[in-house]
Amino acid sequence: MVSTKFSNMKHHNKLVRDKIPEILRQEGISFQERTAAPEEMLYLLVDKLREETREFAEKPNVKELADILEVVIALSQIIAPEGGRGLLELVCNEKFEERGGFSERIVLISTDETS
Repeated sequence: MVSTKFSNMKHHNKLVRDKIPEILRQEGISFQERTAAPEEMLYLLVDKLREETREFAEKPNVKELADILEVVIALSQIIAPEGGRGLLELVCNEKFEERGGFSERIVLISTDETS
């Protein structure tokens, strides 16, 4: 016999923010959770980045942008645990100094790769 307790469950299997289980409990929503293994966090965060950028593309707003930034910060802590967010900001500043930003709205049309 199949249990009906979770028969209407929507399956997500995705990384969520730390307070989501608490919020679901407060709302009386049944859920299942697990703790990700350290070695799978990179892949889960990359999937989360795809999800958040898709949501931003569909509805550009500062809240969706903040979600992207939170994922990027978490990724920086995995990619460069010794530097994390500080290193990310340093590299961003270096790249800005070397290559600039996007404020001038330049669109590159073509290049001649033979020269």
